[in-house]
Parts: sequence; structure tokens; C-alpha cells
Amino acid sequence: MQRSWTLVSRASILFVLALTFGGLAVSARMDVGQQAQHDLEAKSVQEFGVVRGVDHSSTTSIDAATASTDPTKLATVARGLKVRVVTSGVAAPNLDMMAFWPNDQNPEWIIECNEQGTTDPGLQRIRVSDGKVETIVTGTDSCDPVHRTPWGTIVFGEEADTTGHVYELINPLATTDVTLDRITGTFSGGTGSENLVEHPALGNLSFEGIAIYPNGVVYYGDENRPSKETSGGAYFKFIPSNLRDVNAGTITSLDDSPLASGSVYGLRLGMHGNSTDYGQGSNTGLGNWIAVSSANLRQEAAELHLTGYYRPEDVAIDEAALAVGNVRFCGNNTGNEFEAHNWGETICVTDGTLSDAGGNAAAPEVQDFQLGTPERQMVDNIAYQPGRGDWILHEDADVGETGKNDDLWACLPDGADDDQLSDGCLRIATLNDLSAEWTGGAFDATGKRFFVSVQHNVTGHGVLLEISGWK
Repeated sequence: MQRSWTLVSRASILFVLALTFGGLAVSARMDVGQQAQHDLEAKSVQEFGVVRGVDHSSTTSIDAATASTDPTKLATVARGLKVRVVTSGVAAPNLDMMAFWPNDQNPEWIIECNEQGTTDPGLQRIRVSDGKVETIVTGTDSCDPVHRTPWGTIVFGEEADTTGHVYELINPLATTDVTLDRITGTFSGGTGSENLVEHPALGNLSFEGIAIYPNGVVYYGDENRPSKETSGGAYFKFIPSNLRDVNAGTITSLDDSPLASGSVYGLRLGMHGNSTDYGQGSNTGLGNWIAVSSANLRQEAAELHLTGYYRPEDVAIDEAALAVGNVRFCGNNTGNEFEAHNWGETICVTDGTLSDAGGNAAAPEVQDFQLGTPERQMVDNIAYQPGRGDWILHEDADVGETGKNDDLWACLPDGADDDQLSDGCLRIATLNDLSAEWTGGAFDATGKRFFVSVQHNVTGHGVLLEISGWK
């Protein structure tokens, strides 16, 4: 009896010791993820081109008087970067996405959308040197995306639910104070109304992200959220009736635009080869482009069971891929961080070579690039950084609920590791205005000058900043 007790006691002691020291071993385990994050921050110069990232989101909110006197105080940027005010107090209040004119190498003007109603300026031009602002078009409903095309025009669109349209502009410096009639799709008044045209061939939806390729192929998403009627916003592809020669020069007439006519296709994943596993759950991987027959693209998305995402927002072309003749673009699906803890995501879409894309011969593929977190949530706009190949993500979170300001994040491209995700992200700027959001940011060709709007800011007027200083 005594021996049995001893054996049991010894076994109990050993068990307790094992639990104790085992627990200590577990508690002493290195947090590898946090260490990797610290290592990335320590290499901020070589990896991101900044001396040091911003440690945390701002939780302060400056007043209107301070912001009006010095709009640079609206932002805190990474060490090594500097901020210049391009314009403040002159442009329309809800400046959004932008395009450089006449080129990205030496932009003299910024053509920018104003995301307001039909009685407000819709498209404006802002002179980079002195911030002079002139209105090009009034009459758009929530003008949001705007891009300079490879054939020397400006394309802009409306984030207007199922009634959004796409328009094209030639000679943007010779077009002023023109009025759009959205019902007829015609332009009148002002100077140069003949320089504008609507493009119904691309269909109607809530336009935001648009990727325009040199042969005239266009990719775009519907900024729609999941509901009982749809599985979320779908992605679409436009193939012109007459593909453009990628080496052709600028056009002199909008009649020669590749956007004048063509066919639209919707993205449906999970249906490639003999597989028919499309629907909820198939939001990455290979798929097909499904022919669309109606201009009401949101209705088509539901009827054709196109792949849905939570509010597709901006997209940007991977210029390194394009330089070797391949199609790859990345875009943000915003999510719903406060109500659903859906932090959003960044996806990348490949569609073979540029030639394949024009003939619809490739199998489209979608893969995750960056997954949202409580710190990096509801990313909206995205910009590719030439030279470095990084991606700049703009937060558009419900700051009134989270209590933290929106940030700018730089995310590395994927390296030679096993996954296809970004190799890491660094916070490079934060706002100091809980009412504002970053939007529309774009780099010039050097990758060292970044122009970005501070939308809905406390001053109540348009603020456009230039951030520079990348190593």
C-alpha cells in the first residue's frame, strides 16, 4: 500500500513538473510573427524607402482653423517623407481619384473627379505648380474613377449605383465649364463640349476601379455589397470591337477610341475545365469570362452567378507585369469592419498575356495579396509605386466607430517565398482628422512623388497633397 502511494505520488509530481515546465516553454516561445514585423520595420529604408514608418494610427482630430491655415497638419507621414500642399480651399470639396496630364513623367496638371451630385463640379483640372483649379464638366453623379488612356485621352466614370456611366474626354486643357445631361448622355455649353462622349458599350454600374490596357481592354468592378439579391460586387472585362495596336500613337478624334464599341464579360471563378464549382466559396482560383448581354451589369451578375466580393473599390495595373507583356492588376474589396469584422482584402487578378486578354484566350485567376486586419482595415484606393514595385493602400474605415484615423500602408510585392501574399506592409502615413479619408493617390513615373486627396476633411473644401522623399 505504501509503495503504491509512493508510485502514485511520484507520478503526480512528474506530471505537475511536466505541466509547469511545459507551460513555461510555451509561454517563452518567440512570437515569430511579431519578430518578423519588427525586422521589417528595422529595414524600412531598403524595403520601403523611408527612414521609419509611423508607429501607430493617430487618434487626434485637428480643428478647421488649424487645417485651413496649414493643411499639411492634416497628415503625419513616415520619417524621411515630406508634405507639400498642391491646392487647398479652391477645388471642389470631395476630390477623389486623379490622372496626370500630359504624362506621368512630368505632370503639369492633375485631372480629378469630385464625388458629389449633378449640380456640383464633376471633373476638374488642377495645375501642379500653383494649385490653380478649373472645372471641366458639371453634371456627373458621384464622379470617382479617372484615368489617362494609352491613346492620350481621359476616361472618367460615376460611382452611381446601377446608373453609373463611363465618359471619355479629349483635349482636357481646351475643355471648360461643359454641362452633362445624364439622361441623354450628351454634353453642351462652355468650351469644348465636342471633346466629350459617353461610352454605353461598357455598361452601367457603380464604377470605381478601372484598369485600362494599351490594346483597349478594360477591367472594372461594381462597388456593390452582398445582399439577398446578389453575392456582392462582380468584376467585368471589356474587349473592344477593334483592338488598338499597342504601338499606335495618340488619337485625334474620339471616333477612333477603342471604347466606342465592344463586348463585356463577367468573372465567374470555380468554373474552369470540367469544374462547375462556382458560387459562394469560389472567390479565388481559376475561372472563366462569361459573356454579358445587358447594359445592367449588376442584374447580369446575379442572373449569371458571377463571383461576388464585398464592395470592390479601386484597382491598379501591375506595371512590372505589363512591361513584359502580361496582364496583372490588383484591387481592394473594402469589407465591413465595424459591423461585421470583415476587414477587407486586396486581391490580384491575372489574365495571361496582353494578346491573350484581347482574344479572351486566357483563364483568369484571382489570388489573395493582402488580408485586412483590425489595424489595416477597409482599404479603398490602391496605387502602384514605380521603381520599387510596392503597393500603397488607402484606408477608408469608419473612424467614428473605431476611434482611430485612416492610414496609408505600403505593401511589398510577393518575393520567392511559398505564398503569393505581400511580404509585409508598413504604415507610412496617418491622418489627424477623424472626419477625413485618404483617396485617389497616384505616383508620378519616378515613384518618388505621390499625390493624394484628403477627402471629407474638417475644412469642408478640397485638399490635395504631394508626398515626396522616398529613398
